[in-house]
Amino acid sequence: MAGKPRLPLVLTETERQTLEGWASRRRTAQGLAQRARIVLRCADNTTNKAVAAEMGITRETVGRWRNRFVRDRFAGLSDEPRPGVPRMITDAQVEEVVVRTLEEVPEGTTHWSKRALAKRVGISPTSVHRIWRAFGLTPWAVEEFKISTDPFLIDKVRDVVGLYLAPPQNAAVFSVDEKPQIQALERTAPVLPMVPGTPEHRSHDYHRHGTVDLFAALHTATGTVIGATSTRHTAEDFTRFLAEIDRQVEPGLTVHLICDNLSTHKAPAVHRWLVEHPRFQLHVTPTYSSGSVALWESKTWRTLP
Repeated sequence: MAGKPRLPLVLTETERQTLEGWASRRRTAQGLAQRARIVLRCADNTTNKAVAAEMGITRETVGRWRNRFVRDRFAGLSDEPRPGVPRMITDAQVEEVVVRTLEEVPEGTTHWSKRALAKRVGISPTSVHRIWRAFGLTPWAVEEFKISTDPFLIDKVRDVVGLYLAPPQNAAVFSVDEKPQIQALERTAPVLPMVPGTPEHRSHDYHRHGTVDLFAALHTATGTVIGATSTRHTAEDFTRFLAEIDRQVEPGLTVHLICDNLSTHKAPAVHRWLVEHPRFQLHVTPTYSSGSVALWESKTWRTLP
């Protein structure tokens, strides 16, 4: 039985050049680049099924963007507009907003603002915001990263992530860290508990009792936490915390501790304690990393050989 006939798709030379530019420009928004590649492949008389298999998407997705381009040309490659007045922004203005956002930084600033870009393109700030939202652009957002300089990065990541993903038999795995200098505050009056119709009340002022350091060990299999506080976080304080872990963990289990590379964790006093308690094994995360980061990255490193 024959399937639904495909709408014929023929490109002008100008349309092909524009689409090829969107598809190949390194900083084009990925959604727009994919849609441009779909249209280009469909224009080569390739079936929707073949394009879908080639690009790893569904045949329905290919058909949707093919049909929308045939119907609306470039305007069909943006998200469907909401009901309202007819669109007053041209395709060229949409492209200019996207290209300038991705490839330009105004002099004296870190990124385009809605008002500055609207003034440059000749549209309203609200229109700029809608275009940004349609193409998933957030020029004000920055995510920072740190490249590890640890020469044993791969070995340490395999070690730590391996503990998270496949902990040894008859072992307890803990992610251990410290939170230093927590303010020890006491309210000047007792806290009044919440009652129906009235929220909890507490006094505005308080007494300071210095700071404390919190030691915590998260059992990665059960989610339970062993905690202790101290006025400092020296090597001696850390060994006392290790002794508390030793006291609370069943004697027959090997204990694996995942820590960052804080100097306290590698002090001679800690090494002596570990030698005296052979069931404990310390696993140090790479430089500029942490146990929580390694846990988060475990999905990425699942394919490590």
